Amino acid sequence: MAPTDRQARTLALAHALSAAERGLAVIPLSRTKLPALRSPHRDDPAGTPPCHGECGRFGHGVYDASTDPGRIRELFAAAPWATGYGIACGLPPHHLVGIDLDTKTGTDSTTALRELALRHLFTIPPTVVVLTPSGGRHLWLTGPPDTAVPNSASRLAPGIDIRGAGGYLVGPGSRTEHGEYTVAPGSAHLTPAPCPPSLLRLLLPPRDDHPPRRPAGTHGQGLVHFVLAAHEGQRNTRLFWAACRAYENGLGPTLLTPLIAAARDTGLTEREARATIASAARLTGHAP
Repeated sequence: MAPTDRQARTLALAHALSAAERGLAVIPLSRTKLPALRSPHRDDPAGTPPCHGECGRFGHGVYDASTDPGRIRELFAAAPWATGYGIACGLPPHHLVGIDLDTKTGTDSTTALRELALRHLFTIPPTVVVLTPSGGRHLWLTGPPDTAVPNSASRLAPGIDIRGAGGYLVGPGSRTEHGEYTVAPGSAHLTPAPCPPSLLRLLLPPRDDHPPRRPAGTHGQGLVHFVLAAHEGQRNTRLFWAACRAYENGLGPTLLTPLIAAARDTGLTEREARATIASAARLTGHAP
């Protein structure tokens, strides 16, 4: 049986206070998943400098987020209609980064993340997973304290949104107009795991500097050696990664034969090698 509005509000505050005990800064959310308190500056004249809470009033969204129980109770008292809470990302001590795997776009975001992991050689470690009412998942990771991960929508891949500095995740126990957010079975006892370095690099904006490119021959030889160094159990993964790098750098056709030869030296058949390279070509938007 769904809780009444009053019960939902009581539960939201209780869950928010529990999250704050774990060092997660929170704000009250409405059933629409938006901050429950309206901005006190909504009628300010155009051109007024933005306020991030310096005025001392509530209604600044994620900038109101706090771990102080007294302030959290004040926030919820000011928004008695709140039935959920948001967890601010990017703040100490956890520097939370949220990977939002959506299902509403008609894309398979889980498969997209798996392909990214294979292509860039990272693994999502055991971490907190929150299930959304629509069937999606939020993966909680931690980032470095000196690095601000920006928010993004489908930049990493279709259906994968990133919640970073200045963003927030809907906390488990929140109730929205579509249902309740819950912790996935088996992850309630976990803490947010560190974001894999390879994934972190994908989440950060491209660097402005332009390092000199290595000669094609040198780069290509390095990719071939990378495949040759593969042990059993890594052969397809290394070949796939090297082929992706080759196509991204315009070396795909040039390295096709050397990569196949290297893969055969590690124990793959030519048919297996060609199939893996063709998959890399498709993923990077090139014809096999």
